[in-house]
Amino acid sequence: METESVKNVAGIFKSLDTFAILEIVIIIAVAVGLVWLTQKLIPWVASHLHGKQRLYTLALVPMLRIVILVLALVMIVPLVIEPTLQNMVAVLGAAGLAIGFALKDYVSSLIAGIVAIHEMPYRPGDWIEVDGSYGEVVHIGMRTVELVTNDDTVIWVPHLKLWDNLIHNANNGGPSLMCITEFYTQPEADAYQIRDALEEVALTSPYLQLGKPIAVTAAEQPWGTKYRLKAYPIDPRQQFQFVTDMTARGKRRLLELGVKFAKVESDEAFELNSP
Repeated sequence: METESVKNVAGIFKSLDTFAILEIVIIIAVAVGLVWLTQKLIPWVASHLHGKQRLYTLALVPMLRIVILVLALVMIVPLVIEPTLQNMVAVLGAAGLAIGFALKDYVSSLIAGIVAIHEMPYRPGDWIEVDGSYGEVVHIGMRTVELVTNDDTVIWVPHLKLWDNLIHNANNGGPSLMCITEFYTQPEADAYQIRDALEEVALTSPYLQLGKPIAVTAAEQPWGTKYRLKAYPIDPRQQFQFVTDMTARGKRRLLELGVKFAKVESDEAFELNSP
């Protein structure tokens, strides 16, 4: 009985000759070469584009990689396995059990990666926050998404995070990303004067994307008034320079107007995150 089972299993696979092995090696080499070429050529093309064209072009990289790998697998399987219904069901069933027990999290990340490519919650060029990590998406792999933070730290986030975490996408595939700069003043300051001054600060910034709205909101707090200056930089990658510019010049302008900044006590600091 045991010998018969071994024969049945062995009968699923073809006997590989030198030509078949060479064909498999060529398919793998061509697939690897095409993947490498897409990862080099498409970002080069995207670097010569702007706005949504650049982002959508970069989004082709993970999609083409999956297509190439699937095609390579489809070409290799018939060379290794007798392509009968019984054999395919047996192989896929065994592979499914092995994957389910041994590689559950890994496969879940792969499936989430396919879902991410289809639903596009993030694309190369997007600025996202996942599980407390914020950065620019520079590469979408089969299992992980690669982020680069403002501190030039590379973070690999498994696609598995899609299942149980919120994905915060700041620009959502577009060239527009809102930046918010906050100021805290004592309550007796003239709110209209501060609003006009902060709007002027944003309007005169060299990083400002013209044509996008500038807004200043004010919220009264027990310790004073909280102002939020909202505007858009020309390029999402300029967001930190833009916020720094608005903060520095906004603070200087308010001091010139004689505005006194509020001092927030430690037990009231939690209120700073309110809108």
